[in-house]
Amino acid sequence: MKDSILREVTPLSQRDCFMIFSRIKQHFTFPIHVHAEFELNFIENGAGARRVVGDSIEEIDDLELTLITGSSLEHGWLDHKCQSKEIKEITIQFHGDLLNEQLLQKNQFRSVKEMFEKAIYGVTFSKETIKQIKDRLYSLASEHEGAHSVLNLFGILSDLSLSPMRELSSRSFNEHTQNYDSRRIERAYNHMLENYSKEVRLSDVANLVGMTEVAFSRFIKQRTGRIL
Repeated sequence: MKDSILREVTPLSQRDCFMIFSRIKQHFTFPIHVHAEFELNFIENGAGARRVVGDSIEEIDDLELTLITGSSLEHGWLDHKCQSKEIKEITIQFHGDLLNEQLLQKNQFRSVKEMFEKAIYGVTFSKETIKQIKDRLYSLASEHEGAHSVLNLFGILSDLSLSPMRELSSRSFNEHTQNYDSRRIERAYNHMLENYSKEVRLSDVANLVGMTEVAFSRFIKQRTGRIL
C-alpha cells in the first residue's frame, strides 16, 4: 500500500524556515502523497472536493484549513464533486524543528506543542476559525521574506492552537499501515483509495475481504475505533 503513495520531495531547504505556495487553479491534480515536512493547507472555493488524510476521507466545504505533522501520513485533495473554476490554495510547509523541542517545552508554547501532537493524525479547523485566519494567510503569501514573516507564521500557529480543531485519521491507522498486522484493513483501504472518484459501497469492500457487512463493520470498529 505504501509503495503506491507518492513520497514528495519538497523544495524546502535546510536554510529555509518555511516555504509558502499560493495558487489559483481549476482542478486538484497532485496525487495523494507523504513528506517529512509539516504542512498547513488552506483552500477557498473548493466545496465538493474530497480530502484524504490517512483513513479519513471527507468532502470539504468552501473553506478548508488542515494541519499535518505526521511524516508518514498520506494526504491529498481530489476533485470529487468540486465544480469551482477558481480554487484558491495556500500551502505552507516548514521543518518539524522550526520550533525546537526546547522552545515547545515552554509554557507559552504548550498549546502549539499539543496541536502539533494532534496533527500527527491531521487536524482540521472550523469555518469560524478559518474566517478569522484567512486574511493573514493571504498576507503571509504576499509578504513571506524576512524575519517578520516567520513571526507572522508563529502568530498564526499560536492562534490556531487555541482554536477548536478536529483530528482526522484514526490514531490506530499509522500502526496498522506501518506494521501491516491486518492485511484486511490494508486491502480495504487500498480499494477505497483506488476508487476515490466513485461511490464506494460498504458491501463491495466487505465482499473484497470475504466478510459480511455487519462483520466487516465490527472488525473495523475493533481495529480502528471507527464506525462505518
